[in-house]
Amino acid sequence: MNSTEALIASIQGLSASSGDLSALHGILRKAEDSLRTNSDVQLATLEQLDPSIHSLGYLYLLEALTRGPVSKAKSVLLIARFINSCDAGQIRLASEKFVTLCKRFKDRVLELKDPLRGVAPLVSAVRKVQVSAKCLTALHPDCLQLCLQAKCYKAGFSILSDDILEVDQPRDFYLYCYYGGMICIGLKRFQKASELLYNVVTAPMYQVNAIAVEAYKKYILVNLIHSGQFSGSLPKCASSAAQRHFKTWCTPYYEVGNRYNDGKIRELEAVVVAHSSDFEEDNNLGLVKQAVSSLYKRNILRLTQKYLTLSLQDIANMVQLANAKEAEMHVLQMIQDGQIHALINQKDGMVRFLEDPEQYKTSEMIEVMDSVIQRTIGLSKNLLAMDESLSRDPLYLGKVGRERQKYDFGDDFDTVPQQFSM
Repeated sequence: MNSTEALIASIQGLSASSGDLSALHGILRKAEDSLRTNSDVQLATLEQLDPSIHSLGYLYLLEALTRGPVSKAKSVLLIARFINSCDAGQIRLASEKFVTLCKRFKDRVLELKDPLRGVAPLVSAVRKVQVSAKCLTALHPDCLQLCLQAKCYKAGFSILSDDILEVDQPRDFYLYCYYGGMICIGLKRFQKASELLYNVVTAPMYQVNAIAVEAYKKYILVNLIHSGQFSGSLPKCASSAAQRHFKTWCTPYYEVGNRYNDGKIRELEAVVVAHSSDFEEDNNLGLVKQAVSSLYKRNILRLTQKYLTLSLQDIANMVQLANAKEAEMHVLQMIQDGQIHALINQKDGMVRFLEDPEQYKTSEMIEVMDSVIQRTIGLSKNLLAMDESLSRDPLYLGKVGRERQKYDFGDDFDTVPQQFSM
């Protein structure tokens, strides 16, 4: 019996209980170097194993096999089948090996220029390797990247629905939020996109990285579209490196934001034309055009606060649209999106602005409010649990103790002069 046959026998005999799996894992780790150089590992070898029963051993053999001269199409097929059928408990014993295999799968799919083929398997892989819904895995960014390239935004959004509270690698977190923000932009969920991009912009960093800079560019544009606001200063919680350098790298976007705040369409359009090559190079020109379009809508929204009725031609003149037809298209789109409530009289071209009909007492609205309350309660509990865990962390307590010693002057030092003490 050669080494490969012995290994197959071990896999078949030690895949039942947790104790056996632990012993098998040790055997597989010792055999890892020989697997990489062993030409005996062939497709026929894998056929002796059931990926749903022998997942741990199958993982090691498949990873070794797909390193070799297996065609890209064949390796994609093999890995996809394994991901869909493997046992989550077993592959978590060798999660790093599983992540390596899945990343290779993503690379092969992109090399074949068929990202759609990899979306469903990677979504499944994320769920299987994830210990809990709160954990960010190394596969989250890869899965979101494939969803972006395949334009499967809904599949990507299903991953973004979880509240991530545990992060291992900062780069994974940057990419998760950046790709997630782009997926939300594709779905026109600009509030969620703003939240995700905000996480990148305000994340701790000792020096500026390219992911954060690109996220900030999109963050500026998304905020203009969603809330119609631009602030030249970053949030206070942003790192000092971001505070110092972001503006330098994002000058054209600052100009767009400033012109947007002025509310003057023609000046904003002139800035867009002047920097169109920069926006195109950043792949943000489409988002910039959406920001310009949103200013028209923002100016129409301001009119609803001043007037009860207006003609379409008056709206066109006031917000600098070409004609009444364009004004009608913008008003209809805003009515459809629920941004305004109005009626258009087609006979005389008059628009009558109405009050919001929502009374906030329907069963649907109560369900929405209840879900928001429950989510808030859940986040509060998670925050308390994290605070309690941190307060008992020996590393944290040791660091706090060392910092406190710097400012501990002992009992001999009177911090308040006696003449001022009560």
